[in-house]
Amino acid sequence: MDKKYSMPIYHKIALDIANKIYVGEIEEGSLLRGRSSLAGTYNVSPETIRRAMKILEDLGVVSSVKGKGILVLSSSKALSFLNKNQNITNVSSYKSNLNKLMATKSKLENEIIDNINKIIDYSSRLSNINPLVPFEFEITNKCKFIGLTAGETKFWQHTGATIVGVKRDGELIISPGPYIEFMENDILMVVGDSSIHHSVPSFLYEQSNENNNEDI
Repeated sequence: MDKKYSMPIYHKIALDIANKIYVGEIEEGSLLRGRSSLAGTYNVSPETIRRAMKILEDLGVVSSVKGKGILVLSSSKALSFLNKNQNITNVSSYKSNLNKLMATKSKLENEIIDNINKIIDYSSRLSNINPLVPFEFEITNKCKFIGLTAGETKFWQHTGATIVGVKRDGELIISPGPYIEFMENDILMVVGDSSIHHSVPSFLYEQSNENNNEDI
């Protein structure tokens, strides 16, 4: 049977120090504390720290400087060492990556909101000339067709306008079709050429019931 591999403690310490160098907790050009101090931090012997430093030194991550200590050389080589040990769960590394992803997500959300605002502004300025930008018409208690459907009133035939949505009680009904009933306080969202700005209110409020009932 294959035995489960157990990583030596000095290798784990080398990975932890490499990760701290990569995320910037330990900066390039700085000097690490002495072996005895690091041994106390990790609760291991100085010999274990020596082995950990030997791994990093062989990879060019750090260098021993006589009389000074251990000099941090390369964040990129620290990352290379971490990438070769991707099977190691390193909470600090995951937290660093998560922070970077959250910052990217926030930036993207701000860009999306900015573009939505630009579209709204553009659509608003062109609403009088773009037939694909909906006009809005309110159904008041003076409307002659409250309780009737768009199909029953032959709304499209009389106005040349297509109902693409209805705002009702704080909700938006998309593509309501010919069976939508006109109700007081509805906001009709319609598209068509520039003539609908006059034909729709004229049809809803100015024509007589009798004339329209003849057409139905």
